[in-house]
Amino acid sequence: MTDTKPGDPLSPDAIVRHARTRLWWEIAIVLALSVGRSAVYSVLSLVQALTREESLGDQSTSLNPGANAEQFWDVLYQFLGQFFALAPVALAIYLLWEPGVSAFRRIGLDFRMFAKDVGAGILLVLVIGVPGLGLYAAGRALGITVQVDASPLGASWWTIPLLLLAALRAGLTEEVIFIGYLFDRLRRLGWGPWAIILSTAALRGLYHAYQGFGPLAGNVAMGIVFGWVYQRWGRVMPLVIAHTLIDVIAFIGYPLAAAWWPALFAPA
Repeated sequence: MTDTKPGDPLSPDAIVRHARTRLWWEIAIVLALSVGRSAVYSVLSLVQALTREESLGDQSTSLNPGANAEQFWDVLYQFLGQFFALAPVALAIYLLWEPGVSAFRRIGLDFRMFAKDVGAGILLVLVIGVPGLGLYAAGRALGITVQVDASPLGASWWTIPLLLLAALRAGLTEEVIFIGYLFDRLRRLGWGPWAIILSTAALRGLYHAYQGFGPLAGNVAMGIVFGWVYQRWGRVMPLVIAHTLIDVIAFIGYPLAAAWWPALFAPA
């Protein structure tokens, strides 16, 4: 075997190994900064909830933190928190960028087919959002899903803009990283389509595990559908639109649901 000295050119096999290792480290860092970190905390939150004396169905969790409407700085920090939470999305897009190839165009996060993307997004809301609401209600009835307080914010001038921003941030974070970024990177590592779809769907489910078993299963199903759709369409934009609309309905429509079905949606 020939010893390789510093500065000597690497063999083709060594170059491939180094590239794969670097890619795995890149994926690990992006996930640690974004959805992967949240998935770990989400699983720990579910485990902690299961160890309490109180049953899972009698517990509650909040999707959006509250803020005091009379404290300007508190509200400002809420807006800044949503803005800086988009940094991992920017990092993923930056890493996908290549000379002469726009990352936005590569993953279909652009406005070239916006009307069609909106229509496809609305269709996905009907396919995913409505059954998801039913799954949540069933989980609450069975006592395996925690009470999700989607909109604890008070009725102030900043409430709607902040909730809209939170919905957009969630849509961009999950779809750009789970779909656009991970699909590209795992393909480069030689993974097949269904291995990618199922693994990213499982990670999406773990990301929402803090809500209980119903939303965990629902988000796995959502990840499978969204992954399959992306595999066929090659565009993230309709997924972002659908996800954002689903969260807007959940965040802003939540008070109506709590009023109409207090047993299922009203905070405990």
